[in-house]
Amino acid sequence: MHELVSFNGEVLRAEEARVAAAGGASLYGRGAFTTVAVYRGRPFLWDAHWSRLVEHARRAGVEHDFAEGDVTAALGRLLEANGVGRGRARVSLLAREGSGVWRRPGAGGAGGAGGEAKAEAQGEGRDGADLLIMTGDARRDDGRTLALTVSPHRLNTLSPLAGVKSTSYLEHLMAWEEARSRDFDEAVVLNERGEVASASMANLFWVSRGTIHTPALATGAMAGTTRARVIELAQEMAFPVVEGAHGLRELAEAEEIFLTSAGLGLGLVTAFDFHRYTVPVGSVALRLHEAFRQLTLGAM
Repeated sequence: MHELVSFNGEVLRAEEARVAAAGGASLYGRGAFTTVAVYRGRPFLWDAHWSRLVEHARRAGVEHDFAEGDVTAALGRLLEANGVGRGRARVSLLAREGSGVWRRPGAGGAGGAGGEAKAEAQGEGRDGADLLIMTGDARRDDGRTLALTVSPHRLNTLSPLAGVKSTSYLEHLMAWEEARSRDFDEAVVLNERGEVASASMANLFWVSRGTIHTPALATGAMAGTTRARVIELAQEMAFPVVEGAHGLRELAEAEEIFLTSAGLGLGLVTAFDFHRYTVPVGSVALRLHEAFRQLTLGAM
């Protein structure tokens, strides 16, 4: 993470940004975020990221009236301030006011009168939400492939936050940390029905007999912006793509596996537990990987 952040449109040091101690974000994780890849100093697939962020904020109950143009401008100022040519940006909408049994009488803004003064100094949030943007370096892309395992944790499709990129992200983080503790890069997460849903922090694809498969959103998979663009790219390249509900056995029998996310781009998997994969020249995954790389190079 870089030293400077943007808080309600103002660039400041990370330790100077303040959210309400008794607000919805700190009490309950009520917020939504998106992580955007940055190439040549500009956010990649930004329109899709913003549309999803607005929808997920609505589903998480985060009320705001930030306009896309204002957020785009704030993001651009932060990228310039931190000197980001290639990297990542996380854009979050955070609920300012608590609710339920911990709602304060007469609460508003960033924590009452004292909070209002701080909010004024740092820039006002909009209609009960704060906008926090941070940036970081790109995840290293040196051609290293990924090792995958199966997570012991399950995804609940009946949750009201299923498929939402919410700041209540601890379950995803714990699944990722558990895989990393066993020296894997990522973990396959199943839902409560035993269907393959995703990796802990990425979307999941595999190839069987020339057909690309990926879990349907009904499995609890995240509607990833990179996922959507890779599906479009595959269709443009005349690769058949099937979105559906699949068991772990189908994934285990795949010929190729790859992951997608804003941070990874398109990451090739060469190990799935005890199974090893080769990525021969001309394979579906490798051709898609190169096509996506060219897309990012020419995006701006």
